[in-house]
Amino acid sequence: MVTRPEPDISAFLKARRAALDPAELGLPAGINRRRVPGLRREEAAQLAGISVDYYTRIEQGRTPNISDSVLDAVARALRLTDSEYAYLRDLTLPGRRTPTTGTGTAGTTGSQQVRQGIRLLIDAMDDVPAYVCSVAMDVLAWNTLGGQVSYDFAALEPRERNLARLYFLDEEQSRSLYPEWEAGGEYMAATLRADVGRHPDNPALAALIADLLEHSAQFRRCWDQQHVRGLCYGVKHITHPVAGELWLHYESLPLPSDPGQTLVTFTAEPGSSTEKALRLFATRATPQPVPSP
Repeated sequence: MVTRPEPDISAFLKARRAALDPAELGLPAGINRRRVPGLRREEAAQLAGISVDYYTRIEQGRTPNISDSVLDAVARALRLTDSEYAYLRDLTLPGRRTPTTGTGTAGTTGSQQVRQGIRLLIDAMDDVPAYVCSVAMDVLAWNTLGGQVSYDFAALEPRERNLARLYFLDEEQSRSLYPEWEAGGEYMAATLRADVGRHPDNPALAALIADLLEHSAQFRRCWDQQHVRGLCYGVKHITHPVAGELWLHYESLPLPSDPGQTLVTFTAEPGSSTEKALRLFATRATPQPVPSP
């Protein structure tokens, strides 16, 4: 049985308090020297406009019914980002959580099957690397460039076609592909934490995180930071063994008709060296077999 990575509101709020500088918030240094960095509980309560006792109970997970107004006040006091605030809402009341309509694993309410229409769509993107992944970062389908712009998905066994496992457990290869490997790992762990908040009952996601915590010291370090990020778009820097240095804009697009699946695309700036390298690579890339629907 897989131990679920239960979201921990205490660890999360303590980490967010520790990340704040009291001086920047206009709080006095106080008579006694601070024993730990960041805000004290009483200072967080003061900034949120609630009692110290109530804030303490929130941080200890002893308040099952927190109002939206109090959550808003705590979020403002701790300077939470939008992603962190969404995660806090997921932790404090299941009724606020985004419904888990897809789990990304066969035999549950989600599906590993990618619709034919989506397969035709990504295959039509000749110059755009693209793939479809699950909540648990399993790569389910890809086009020719998407299957070779980083890892060679067709050469891997199905269980190995997982973005997080490849990143953290095949460290030698992932470090060679991603020059900013440490920062990328922090972002990936923060994205997984947000996913756990939204999908706490997802067995594939629980198994993934348990596996990473057991086998990757880097992931454990990143996970313990309690960072939360929403993975939607950004720029990836890749050092490809054939195409060379690439700077690619990525977009993560949830598929509303296929809950638990996300379409990820990569594009280059028009006229850039990356665009030229990608086009040249596209002429050399070998069409790859993909899993059957």
